[in-house]
Amino acid sequence: MQIELESLSKDELKQLKNDVEKALKTIDARRRAEAKRAAEQAAKEFGFSLDEILSAGGTKGSKGAPKYANPTDPSQTWTGRGRKPNWVVEALESGKSMEDLAL
Repeated sequence: MQIELESLSKDELKQLKNDVEKALKTIDARRRAEAKRAAEQAAKEFGFSLDEILSAGGTKGSKGAPKYANPTDPSQTWTGRGRKPNWVVEALESGKSMEDLAL
């Protein structure tokens, strides 16, 4: 399909652009639907539904048990992993030790 773009008016070019964008969206929707059907078929071959497989994913890693609690608000806890919460930083700056914060 050869379109002579030079011969089209500005309005015709805008309409062509809109038509192309719509076509691209429908292609994406069709491909997404095809991928979903293929995934459902693959899951079915193993005796599962796609929903079962997607919901069984769980979370990555394990969530550690809290080791430290905010003395002023015990509902705020920290496992000791990752970045220190602001209340831990503030407590340490005020001279408290990690043992003071331990559960």
